[in-house]
Amino acid sequence: MRARSRRTLPAALALALALALVACTVPADPSPGSGPPSSGAPSRTRPSWRAVDGGPDYYARFGPTLPAQHDWFPVGVWLESVVDAGDVALDRQAGLTTYVDLTANSDLSVLEGSGMAAMVGRDDALADGFVLADEVDMWAGPGDAPWTGLWPGQGEVCTPVTGTTGCGHTIQQTLRSGLPQAGLTYANYGKGVVFWLDDAEARRFVNDHQDVVSADTYWFTDPNICRADEGGAVVGGGRDLAPAECRRAANYGWTVERVRSLVEPAGSKPVWAFVELGHPASEDDAPTITGPQVRAAVWSSVIHGARGIVYFNHSFGGDCESFHLLREPCGDDVRPWVVEVNRQLVELAPALTAPFLDGAVAADGPVDTAVKVHGGEQYLLAAATDHRGVDVTFRLRCATDGPVTVLGEDRELALVDGAFDDHFADGEAVHLYRYAHAPGASRGCSAP
Repeated sequence: MRARSRRTLPAALALALALALVACTVPADPSPGSGPPSSGAPSRTRPSWRAVDGGPDYYARFGPTLPAQHDWFPVGVWLESVVDAGDVALDRQAGLTTYVDLTANSDLSVLEGSGMAAMVGRDDALADGFVLADEVDMWAGPGDAPWTGLWPGQGEVCTPVTGTTGCGHTIQQTLRSGLPQAGLTYANYGKGVVFWLDDAEARRFVNDHQDVVSADTYWFTDPNICRADEGGAVVGGGRDLAPAECRRAANYGWTVERVRSLVEPAGSKPVWAFVELGHPASEDDAPTITGPQVRAAVWSSVIHGARGIVYFNHSFGGDCESFHLLREPCGDDVRPWVVEVNRQLVELAPALTAPFLDGAVAADGPVDTAVKVHGGEQYLLAAATDHRGVDVTFRLRCATDGPVTVLGEDRELALVDGAFDDHFADGEAVHLYRYAHAPGASRGCSAP
């Protein structure tokens, strides 16, 4: 992940890609696959169970690998450096659990006994996993042309070959061949996979090279993402997006759904989510993400199936530039929000890695929802999709009337006749609820 500077395509190619992606257009208010009817009435379809992507034992298939216990939910930071124990202590205080693509000068021996996992872009006996090229779909493009071995800014990346436009697949295959073949591998992609490439090309990047995949789209801060040839190509039907359509947390969930839709077979590998901190664009007049926006982007991603979160921890513009936002004063405004959301992710990890119970909730307002069941309780995750304040009624199936704990808010609601109400103040509002699960085979509520 590099500075978010302006990227352009030749006009004819941009237009062709935008038109090609119109067929993939999704609503601006995405919701989980088996979401409730718009009336808010409980669905007539029986609730159905859905395992987390890859299954709870996915990481145990590899070696080396991330911690393989069922309740591990990676909370990562991108391209951080670790040179002494003080670095690790600061990152643990921020609630991080995973380093993703540590810098070359990092000392992995410092992590011993820290409980932190590390994924690196080289063969290292102390690594827990390995990272392939970042955003190669953008700077090398789809194709199997030979790779010169150079990286962006060093010269020509691909050797031209008749009929081939890029060498992105060659790069990923070359890097993968130099890593332990049984080890867990991860790669992050960018606007190529999400916006510009047709589905066949995007699927190849998502499926052919790595075991865990993500894509970064910085909806709150990217100065170009609202344009017709980027976010507008697929979310807006080929037009520029208005700020209310573009700068919203629900689009982070849309990105996760976009990548998940490309995985074959469906649900067979984990998809992680990228969320920016600070001011990742080099343009000073680009937006800076706020703490509430970070929290909302994270939970929108989780609601839509993300099995891990990775933070982009660098500011390349704005009032305060930093490569270590979670350690340095530049991150003071956003850090408390990140610490709190990370605390919740780690605390709720057993529930987040438990199965979804799709069709168990109907909401009569503009919110995205997901229901998890763990330890005899349901966890309802709900995030606003509209910038306006709204009251929402939730109607539940497979739940027992009684108290509803609103997690992290020191308040309690009452579930009466299978329903309760709550208020969502704005488009960054997120509420997490816990209440008693009511199993019943005749209603589809029994454990899978």
